[in-house]
Amino acid sequence: MKNDDITKELRQLIQLDIDAIHAYNAAIKKIEEEAIRSQLTRFRDEHQQHITSLSAALREIGGTPPEFSPDFKGYIISGFTSLRSLTGTKGALKAMFSNEKLTNEKYSEAIGWDVQPFIKSIITQNLEDERRHLSYIEGTIETMR
Repeated sequence: MKNDDITKELRQLIQLDIDAIHAYNAAIKKIEEEAIRSQLTRFRDEHQQHITSLSAALREIGGTPPEFSPDFKGYIISGFTSLRSLTGTKGALKAMFSNEKLTNEKYSEAIGWDVQPFIKSIITQNLEDERRHLSYIEGTIETMR
C-alpha cells in the first residue's frame, strides 16, 4: 500500500473507534446491570486505547488523526444505539452487537492491508479486542433470552 492509502485507511479505522466510543457512551447510560455496565465501560476504554495506538502509528508515518467527534456515520450509529437502548439492557446490547459486528468486519479487512509490521501488530491486537467484545456481547444477549 502507498503511504497515502495507509494514512487514509488508518484515519477511517480511527474514526470507527471514535464512533464506537460515542455508541458505547449512549448504551452504557441505559444498562441496568452493574456487571454488564462495567464490562461495556472497559470495552469503551479499549476503543480509546485503539485510538491512541493507531493515532501514534499514523503520526509516525506522517499522517494526522481525525478529531475526536463522530462523523456522519457515527451520528447514525450513536442515534441507533440510543434508540435501541431505550428498551433497556437487552436493547442496548443488541445495538452494540450490531456496532461491534461492523468494527470486527473493518478490523478483519485491515489485517489484509500491506502495511509496516508495527502497524500490522497494532491492528492484530485491536482485532483480538474486537473479537472479545463481540463474543461477550453475543453471549450476554443469549443468556437474557
